[in-house]
Amino acid sequence: MADSEQELARDLGFLEAYTLGLGTMIGAGIFVLPGIVAETAGPASTVSFAIGGVVALLAALSLSELATGMPKAGGSYYYVNHALGGLFGSVVGWGMWAGLMFATAFYMLGFGQYLTGRSSDAFVVVVAALVMAAILVGVNYRGVKETGALQNVIVVALVGLILVFIVFGLAALDVALLTPFTADGGWPAVAATAGTVFVAFIGFEVIATSAEEIEDPGRNLPLSMIAAVVTPTLLYVLVMLVSTGVLPVEDLSPEVTSVPVADVAFQYLGVVGATIMIVGAILATVSSANASILSAARVNFAMGRDRLLTNWLNDIHEEHQTPYRAILLTGVVILLLIVSGLPIDTLADVASFLYLLTYALVHVAVIVMRRADPDGYEPTFRIPSLLYPAVPILGALCCLAVLTIMGTTSWISLGPLTLTEVQVIGLVIVAIGVAWYVAYARERATSTSLVGEAVAPEPDREEGVYRVVVPVSNPNTERPLIEYAAASAAARDEPGELVAVNVIEVPPQTSPAQIELEEARIERQRELLEAARESAADLEVSLRTRAIVGRDAGRILLSVIDDEDADHVVLGWAGRRRRRDAFFGSTIDPVLERAGCEVTLVKDPTASPGSIVALAGRGPNAPVAAARAGELARTFPDASLTLLNVQPKPADEEVAAAVDPDAVGHETIEAIAAETGLGEDEYDARVVVAADVREALLETVAEYDTPCVGATGESAVAQALFGSIPQQVVENADETVLMVRGETRVPRTFRQALVERLGGRP
Repeated sequence: MADSEQELARDLGFLEAYTLGLGTMIGAGIFVLPGIVAETAGPASTVSFAIGGVVALLAALSLSELATGMPKAGGSYYYVNHALGGLFGSVVGWGMWAGLMFATAFYMLGFGQYLTGRSSDAFVVVVAALVMAAILVGVNYRGVKETGALQNVIVVALVGLILVFIVFGLAALDVALLTPFTADGGWPAVAATAGTVFVAFIGFEVIATSAEEIEDPGRNLPLSMIAAVVTPTLLYVLVMLVSTGVLPVEDLSPEVTSVPVADVAFQYLGVVGATIMIVGAILATVSSANASILSAARVNFAMGRDRLLTNWLNDIHEEHQTPYRAILLTGVVILLLIVSGLPIDTLADVASFLYLLTYALVHVAVIVMRRADPDGYEPTFRIPSLLYPAVPILGALCCLAVLTIMGTTSWISLGPLTLTEVQVIGLVIVAIGVAWYVAYARERATSTSLVGEAVAPEPDREEGVYRVVVPVSNPNTERPLIEYAAASAAARDEPGELVAVNVIEVPPQTSPAQIELEEARIERQRELLEAARESAADLEVSLRTRAIVGRDAGRILLSVIDDEDADHVVLGWAGRRRRRDAFFGSTIDPVLERAGCEVTLVKDPTASPGSIVALAGRGPNAPVAAARAGELARTFPDASLTLLNVQPKPADEEVAAAVDPDAVGHETIEAIAAETGLGEDEYDARVVVAADVREALLETVAEYDTPCVGATGESAVAQALFGSIPQQVVENADETVLMVRGETRVPRTFRQALVERLGGRP
């Protein structure tokens, strides 16, 4: 009986999801931005907000598909990392983290402006921003639960205040103030300002991160996300319309006022209205900053989980149960940004720049996932066929178009190319993400890129022949290896075929053609393959041989597996490593990591497996290990099979009285046997109950001749394929051990797919 996988209750309907998203969108931007953008774009800043809303809406559609296709991992970082690989994942992860910190510094300076009535560069404003930022970091460090409920109250109050501001403001509108409609920069400035205001839209993907909790996500998730973008877009447009239609644009300038929305409200609601808007702005800036600090820590966690960052950052505080290191580091950077002297509009621009880049890659990720069509990607919402691929293509182009025109001050000129301060800072952060991936994460992170599969989608496998590839290199173990492979092929209903491969590996300085002059090596290869043919004839199995010369045996074997459309590869292993940088060997590692078929690694194969024990545990490959053990037991007359399950001994007497670990173990064994088609007369069931599961398992396994264990790890050969217990089984065993993993669809690299597209060998 396998453990049930934990899941979240789907208890968020459309309204709950909508309000969740709206809470992240109604924030500081609506109070702080009007003065900044009115000066740049004039009354046409309403169009800037509309453009920002359209760009966000396109991103919401792409995010909706990705979120319903991968509902257990939220956020743009995960989607990009999964679809495009660690390099782009690192860029987006660093970009989102930095974007949230720049946005928080922007919010905090806005808080200081409304609290003191002074401009953002005033000393008292900076001090107020530092104090409030430190308080919020402390709140998140301690993990005060009440902040969530307080945030909901703040959002409801803000929506009410904004509606009052709009209703009374429209009645006081002076249409004459709306001309000229654009400022001195004209429509290019309006488009560039759309980048500045995008900071107000960066929070809507919180709905995507909650996809697993949303009822009927195929319907409610896209509807709630679209509504959560459209609603604040309308509010932002109307706030700007009122602001520029009640006060002249020059009176909204940051040089004239630090509290633009309050000054507008004063014109038709008096002192009371202005005071209420100041209070609302203070609440909004605090609410937005708090949400951003929390989100930044979650980005850290996701990157640490994927090994793009050290998990040291994700250490949980023993008392407060919060990722305190990530929160403190985020807080320190925010404080440094506040005192950096960067203008408040630049802080907003950089945050927008990084999120526009993120959403551009999200759009690309949708196209990659559609074309690659990986196992498990079954979104309940898909961008309608009439809008695909127009939405992701248009969305990506819009994001990139806004990026190219952001900023007002030119910092660097590279011939005809001029970069603004915002673009320079944004590109530096992108460069940090790239450099971090190359220097730290590339060798540690899980490889998930599906770009290769998108360039050249893998065709469906043809049925009819069960093909097992057997690399042979050692005459002492060749025959038992062939017999183990034949046992697997013979167990299928369809015809079986073995492909014996021997690779002569030469250094880069040697031409493969030159090996023909080395008669001894050629003769040894010939003898190995002839012996393989004789063994197959004795066993009455079909076998073909392939003799190959090349520079990298691991890559050659992967190519053979692809060429043969292999279902299974059986590899012999001497049980030792020759290089410190290899887990099982430089030839075996690539096959274990990238072969899409079933893989069986056999340490020291012998003429007969004798007493076989298969670990019938919770691992995903336990059924595959049991099936492989069953194949051997059927093939060798003197072999026996035991399915072993080890259960922890309950420490609590009440638990012991309620749960029978022996019964649980037998249920687990029976479930695995049924899944693999083993009859009751084909195996013995053995359950061991012990306080130390690991020690008991290793001691029991040592009683048998041939342990058969399944892959249990997470990623990166040793961890992704064989966890610590299987490795210890190998280290403790003096004779044969089988380590097994099931079929897995391993995505091709972009280079492999490009070669295939151009007509070369895959």
